[in-house]
Amino acid sequence: MFCPVSDGAKLSLAHLKGTVLESAAGLAERELSLAEPELTAYLQPHWYALYTCANHEKRVAAELQARTVENFLPLYSSVRRWKDRRVNLDLPLFPGYVFVRLALRDRLRVVQIASAVRLVGFNGLPSALPDTEMEIMRSGLSQRLRAEPHPYLTVGQRVRIVGGPFVGLEGVLKRRKGNLRVIVSLDLVQRSVAVDVNAGDLIPALNTAIERSATS
Repeated sequence: MFCPVSDGAKLSLAHLKGTVLESAAGLAERELSLAEPELTAYLQPHWYALYTCANHEKRVAAELQARTVENFLPLYSSVRRWKDRRVNLDLPLFPGYVFVRLALRDRLRVVQIASAVRLVGFNGLPSALPDTEMEIMRSGLSQRLRAEPHPYLTVGQRVRIVGGPFVGLEGVLKRRKGNLRVIVSLDLVQRSVAVDVNAGDLIPALNTAIERSATS
């Protein structure tokens, strides 16, 4: 059945169509105006650190999963004493952060989550984390090896892990109760994690030693 359309409605539809076309053209023009590295970051997926409200990391990760956004929330097991009992808890290894892999053109799917604060970056622009480093971290931690948060650290003898599940990562060598540990730091979020390693899996990194200024 044919429904007649008034001249006013025709004008409104024409105006709406023109607005949509102008918006699409404006978006295309903005994409073309981006420099090649910016355009790549805009269109290609990379890992980013998503800052969350305190103690809402698991809630944000569940919402990301529901939105089919690739995410990584590493956890570690901690024993807490509550009155007359001990409880095992799975806590975020990087408190306050969930890692997401997406193209920046899709970031609204992430930042619109209620407990998500922002994608970490500089000057208002999200900064991508090294893909290789994140994949090594995710692969290694998926094996449920011993790891726990550590105060952010940048000084000490730098070593490179050449064996085991964390091969390829670099960090600061520490010794605790006779065991060797490497403190791996994510500078973008200023967080560190301590992972147990074998001495045979370590070699000095380039620029091997960074001495404390207090000892100079």
